[in-house]
Amino acid sequence: MSAGGLDAALAAIAAGRIAVIAGDRLRGGDIDLMIAARHVTPEAINFMATHGRGLICLSVTPSHAERLGLSLVNPGTARQTGRPFARSIEAAEGVSTGISAADRAHTVRVAIAEGATNAHIHSPGHVFPLIARAGGVLERASACEASIDLARLAGAGDAAVICSIMRDDGEMARLEDIGDLVAAHGLAVADIAALIERLERAEA
Repeated sequence: MSAGGLDAALAAIAAGRIAVIAGDRLRGGDIDLMIAARHVTPEAINFMATHGRGLICLSVTPSHAERLGLSLVNPGTARQTGRPFARSIEAAEGVSTGISAADRAHTVRVAIAEGATNAHIHSPGHVFPLIARAGGVLERASACEASIDLARLAGAGDAAVICSIMRDDGEMARLEDIGDLVAAHGLAVADIAALIERLERAEA
């Protein structure tokens, strides 16, 4: 089903294309579309809204979240949903309603820009930041951390846009549900277990 596994996914991410993340251990096997945040476009946001249909989120590192003045909405673990949400954001300038694909892509670009601070964003908004663990998937094996680790390995920065994939019947999709989507768009699939293995080997 994949276009060649982890290496194919890294090549796609490096080239600014969308890939699929599978193997999230904290969300019951939900799968996500991802693109490196530096490569986000209105077309990529629209693809995620059309084919993913879940919540479109921006994965950022703890240090970047701090620069933006963002913190976890729920810092405890007892009621975590599997997504480490900060408050939603909007670009302070350059958007209209904020929810169009172009506006959301603009908000992402503003939020990840070098030197971006809390002054450059407003809340609430239509982009949902997720604050990853500093240790990445080796600390927390979820799509949020995986998206940042994949972007880094691909040389595409340290932020990513992700969107969970929903089936036509409204249930959350599994890898076996998206064969047609993968084939139609040549999507590479990165499995978190393979990513962990790659990173553990690099540390050995």
